[in-house]
Parts: sequence; structure tokens; C-alpha cells
Amino acid sequence: MKSPLKVSRLITLCAALLGASFANATIVQFQTVKGDFEVNLYDLETPQTVTNFLRYVESDAYENTFFHRSVSGFIVQGGGYFYDLEADQPKPISANDPVTNEPKFSNRRGTIAMAKIGSDPNSATVQWFINLSNNQANLDVQNGGFTVFGEVMGDGMEVVDAIAKVKTMRFGGAFSDLPLRGYSQSDLEDEVPVTDEHLVMVHNIVVLDGSPDSAADLNPVPNTLISEQSDNKKSSSGSASWWFMALLMLAGFGLRKRR
Repeated sequence: MKSPLKVSRLITLCAALLGASFANATIVQFQTVKGDFEVNLYDLETPQTVTNFLRYVESDAYENTFFHRSVSGFIVQGGGYFYDLEADQPKPISANDPVTNEPKFSNRRGTIAMAKIGSDPNSATVQWFINLSNNQANLDVQNGGFTVFGEVMGDGMEVVDAIAKVKTMRFGGAFSDLPLRGYSQSDLEDEVPVTDEHLVMVHNIVVLDGSPDSAADLNPVPNTLISEQSDNKKSSSGSASWWFMALLMLAGFGLRKRR
């Protein structure tokens, strides 16, 4: 029989390996031109999404990126493009394979979630957004629900709100709501080139805390709307099946009567 000490060590090792398989860290720091803020990731509850996000973090894929979309009272979005300092122009980040959707938590103010392609719940790759408001009525059910995988810590939303206050310009496409610093409407009309001096840059996203259980004291709001939607679909499907069976029975009765 193994001693209690050996059993304890074995349990500790297994827990460590389990945490490592989910993610290598739970707290990351966003270093932006408007200030730094920390995000605590839900690595044990949304393991695939967090692992996917951390692959980009650990490869410095988010270095010299920028917020390319800002919608007042809704979200600020990044992780899609970086600014190539040598070429002096923005370029898309190379994306990995999509990750399976994990819509367990509600899109409330201060949470971070993955962006994805419309009509494809399992299409999230590299882009993310931070909720500026409680957007659960829309985002918890739209397109299979948007996966919330962490939350901004402490007074970090003050930095996020400062980013959200930056004036946006319309350049079309992915840059239809592009926040720009020190760039005026006349600059837009004169076609003044946009550089990293104008963009709301994310210098990098780095790991601060590698503990797999640092989110243990957090209490994210569950996404109950997606469950209700699923239940309603099942109920509707059941009702449709009942009516279909009833029609078959009536049709059979009429057929027998005519015979």
C-alpha cells in the first residue's frame, strides 16, 4: 500500500499536469498606449479557449497589435491586426485553427470574449473583444453564444473605458469603427496616412501569473440564456413531432373510414 505522503504527491502532480494541459497561466497583462490592465482567465472552465489564446500570447503574436474596432457602449475589439514597423503598415495576424465554442459564461461588462465568423459558432481563432456593457441579451445567444473566457481585474476597466473614448474613424471593411489618436476629419479627407502614432496600440500581452487556479475566487455569471434557447428548441421540436404524429393518426383514421 502506498504511503499517504506518496499519494499526496501523486495527487499534486496530477493536478499540476491537469492545470498545465488546460493553460500555462491565468493572469495576463495587456500593455497599451492608454495604460496597462490585467485579465484573469477562466482556464479551468473554458480550457480550449484559454489554451488557444495563450498560444498567441506565448508566441508574441499580440505584440504591436492594435484595437481595430470600438463601438461606444458595446465593445472594443483587438487581436486581428499588428502594425509592421518596418513596412510601416498594418497587417493581419496569422491565425491558427478555430477553437470549439464554450459559451458557459455571460457577456457582462468587463469580460473578455472571442470574436468569430457569423453563422459559425466554432470559428473563433485570434480576435477577442472586451464588453463595455452588459451585452448578454444579444451576445449570450447570437451565433451559438460568444465564449467569455476571462474578466478584467481591479480598476482595469478605467483603462478600457479610456480606450473606448478615443474617437473612431470610418475606413471601411474591418476598420469601419477604427479608434485613432490625434487624427482629425480633415486628416481623413486629406488622406493623411495612419501610422502607429495614431492607432491605439497594444504593445504586447504578457503572462503575469502562471498559477492554474488563480481564478478560483472569481464568480462569473453563467450563461443561462443559451441553455434556455436550447431547451426551447427541444420543446418546439417535441411539439412539432407530436403534431406530426397526430396528423398521421388522423390521416390513417380517414383512410380507414373511406375504405
